[in-house]
Amino acid sequence: MVAAAPIVLCAPLVVYPLFLIKILCFVLFAAAFNLVLGYAGLLSFGHAAFFGGAAYMTAYAAKVWHLPFELSVLTGTAFAAVLGFVFGALAIRRHGIYFAMITLALAQMIYFMAVQMPFTGGEDGIQAVPRGYLLGTIDLRNITAMYYTVLGGTVIGLGIIWRAVNSPFGHILSAIRENESRVISLGLKPDRYKLIAFTLSAALSGFAGSMKAVAFQLASLVDVTWHMSGEVILMTLLGGMGTLIGPIVGASVVVGLEHFLSTSGLPITFIIGLFFVVCVMMFRRGVYGELKLLLERRLS
Repeated sequence: MVAAAPIVLCAPLVVYPLFLIKILCFVLFAAAFNLVLGYAGLLSFGHAAFFGGAAYMTAYAAKVWHLPFELSVLTGTAFAAVLGFVFGALAIRRHGIYFAMITLALAQMIYFMAVQMPFTGGEDGIQAVPRGYLLGTIDLRNITAMYYTVLGGTVIGLGIIWRAVNSPFGHILSAIRENESRVISLGLKPDRYKLIAFTLSAALSGFAGSMKAVAFQLASLVDVTWHMSGEVILMTLLGGMGTLIGPIVGASVVVGLEHFLSTSGLPITFIIGLFFVVCVMMFRRGVYGELKLLLERRLS
């Protein structure tokens, strides 16, 4: 991670910053989703509600309420956290496919609200969102300044996830994933830990969506569709769930493929789906997971 610091700091000099910002936002989104899937073993099909819902709230706060950048992003993040707590409280007592379907149904409610509510702009979304100033001094209309701001936010989010999974709380989540009955027998309450993890994941997903809305000056229906929930699952599985680096690799690969295939005339969804099938068949633990295992075998 430290070795990658010079690369990400110098990247805007050689790569279009807005493309890098998109990668960073999805890196944080995938890492936040991995917190519930890879560590707690909860397959959610509704994380687009937090990502896209926070984007709408941030865009509205910045454009209509004229809140500064920090408060706008905080508004979106707080909305996602509250929404995550409500969703989690309703779904967390169910397991497997039932949990997944409940989160999908709840997320679809948010999607239909985004379509119908007048302040969301319908199919047009909320456009021309002002970027404002960071700490009242740094002009975020400068795309390079926006990149470093999103980079800082992503690093903070990844740091929170790293601290969570490497704490006693994270170890309990892993124990719940492996054997929930054993955790109950030790006198712990798995539902409480899963709800905390789900809420934290929702908040960080919302943080990623909030930064994306400001950077791209747009909040749209694309961010709240079930396709977005499926895409973040794809990113996590492709990179390798249960690791911090895996979602970073997966998000970078998927966003990169979408970007470079967008002008090729090829069916993007089909190509990415085929790529995913091949990777799943060849790399059961994800790209990073298999490389990590191979390296460990060579060193042992």
